Amino acid sequence: MLAEYDSRLLLGRQPQYPPGRYSALAGFVEVGETIEAAVAREFQEEAGIAVRNVRYLASQPWPFPSSLMIGCHAEALDDALTIDTTELDDARWFTRAEVAAALSNEPGAAFIPPPPFAIARTLLEQWLNA
Repeated sequence: MLAEYDSRLLLGRQPQYPPGRYSALAGFVEVGETIEAAVAREFQEEAGIAVRNVRYLASQPWPFPSSLMIGCHAEALDDALTIDTTELDDARWFTRAEVAAALSNEPGAAFIPPPPFAIARTLLEQWLNA
């Protein structure tokens, strides 16, 4: 899931990622919860931000029984972060130019993007080309 604020995207990194990699945030839909409510809850839990206008963008199979990756975009109400360090090593806002440089594998890019097969990469590409 991607959150946008003032034309910047919130991306995070998990401890198992290679150094420099940032990606979309992720979470799980709880029993009886809508996708929109899950996105809002997960952003609040992991990054301490409130979001609105959650939109579905894409899906991808996930290699676990009865699982599906659902990609969403949301608008953040502000850019102040409170990172849950049990979930994320770091999270920060990236500009359109920083995302473009990362996706183009430019030397000195602000981050290493998710691999091409990941739904997070698809979400970044869609956002950049919108």
